[in-house]
Amino acid sequence: MAELPDDAPRLRALLAYLERQIADNATVATYLSLLRDDVRHALARAERPAPRQRSMRRAKGAGGPLPTAGLSRPARAGDYDVELMRAPDDPGDIVVHAAGCEETRGAPRRIRADEARALLVEPGIEPCPTCRPEVELGMDVA
Repeated sequence: MAELPDDAPRLRALLAYLERQIADNATVATYLSLLRDDVRHALARAERPAPRQRSMRRAKGAGGPLPTAGLSRPARAGDYDVELMRAPDDPGDIVVHAAGCEETRGAPRRIRADEARALLVEPGIEPCPTCRPEVELGMDVA
């Protein structure tokens, strides 16, 4: 066990320092966990065999546009994006956006509502002032 001072002012200062370190490292740990998950997903996609191409030819005489269902996942209510990579000249806070927000920059990662709530209570992670995801989530992050 570490030797601790026996006076209250130094113990308070030590406690405040340790709490700041824990909060700062929790933010970094959250960021690194999100980045690790992205790398794992990219690795899984890279190691997967290439899918066989489905024929998009239409039966003779069939009209209308080709089907697009299942080709891309549309944004759903309740989906959120978190900016993971910031530009080197813009070392600002990590920002959480509602899906489809035009202010999203960098390489956003799609996250669920529970993940967005957890991130928005972390120091250094801010809600977008344009799309205000905290309002949609029913949070007061002031």
